[in-house]
Amino acid sequence: MSNRLQLILAVVLCTFGCVLITVSFFTPPSGVIDNSVLVAFGEILTFSGSLIGIDYHYKAKQ
Repeated sequence: MSNRLQLILAVVLCTFGCVLITVSFFTPPSGVIDNSVLVAFGEILTFSGSLIGIDYHYKAKQ
């Protein structure tokens, strides 16, 4: 994976994960998707984005 693509993917995943975590606090319970599912998915995206970002950081240092 190229460094530029890796950086873009890390930023997108972290941003989208944070947006999902924030939105889950403000959505009324509609019965279709539980807020805990949105929070869990947002946390997974944020974690994976941060791992990709950390990997990018150390690759760029070399």
